[in-house]
Amino acid sequence: MRLLLRGCVFLLVVLVGVVTVPATTAAPPPTPTLVAIRAAHHPGFDRIVYEFRGGLPTSRQVRYVDSLTADGSGEPVRIAGRAVLSVRFEPAQAHDADGPTAAVRKAFALPNIMTTVRAGDFEAVTTYGIGLARRTPVRVTTLRHPSRVVVDVAAAFPTVQRKVYFLDRDNYAEGRRPYFSARLRPVPVRTPAVGVMDRLFAGPLPGEKADGLELLRSGATSFRDLRIADQVARVRLTGGCSSGGSTVSVAGEIAPTLRQFPTVDWVKIYDPAGQTETPTGRRDSIPECLEP
Repeated sequence: MRLLLRGCVFLLVVLVGVVTVPATTAAPPPTPTLVAIRAAHHPGFDRIVYEFRGGLPTSRQVRYVDSLTADGSGEPVRIAGRAVLSVRFEPAQAHDADGPTAAVRKAFALPNIMTTVRAGDFEAVTTYGIGLARRTPVRVTTLRHPSRVVVDVAAAFPTVQRKVYFLDRDNYAEGRRPYFSARLRPVPVRTPAVGVMDRLFAGPLPGEKADGLELLRSGATSFRDLRIADQVARVRLTGGCSSGGSTVSVAGEIAPTLRQFPTVDWVKIYDPAGQTETPTGRRDSIPECLEP
């Protein structure tokens, strides 16, 4: 009996001896996830805040660029403004299993910061552009609890409130005029016409979108060659140009936005190739591509 017990104990020891316990490894730290973007004006500067869940990205690169391009493809990304800041976070992501965790595109009614637009969210690198009314000094800081990257952009220049018109989606759907509604935006005192056009292409604010306003671009990505002379405003679209067969187009936003100025009675809109239906004379004109 004792021999049997000893044999069992020996067998148990042998069996236990061959059991291997897997080594425990520490879980990798979570990738910081962008969860909110907000902005506000302070005396002398505008501040935009990128808030993260899961800590701060270890690398934060902020620099001025000539244009905003998509990470990876290098394709141009539409963004309004006279100057563009690129903000690159790594490691960071702007999505989770349910989809995007922060706005892809967001407009603001601030003196300098008018919009922020995502240009990349891939392989733990997230990039945004910031569209500005002017190129001014920038300061970058971080805050914790919650984790935030703060970008302060100088905005100590005079502005004036002017109207910008957007399509009222509900009015148009119901056939109820006016189809375009105005909202106020701050624009530089010295260049108000350029300012309102920039604000137009920056789009409506989040609350305005919720109220049914939208930017009807008709394929255009921006504008160029804006000039006003002899009560006529002339502006050229960039990117594309197509009404898509609709009776309303970006012309319905541009014309009243520019006609608010006492120096403008007529508005002539040109396509990206520089063509418009009535280039001369004191009357409004649109390119053929904006006809229904």
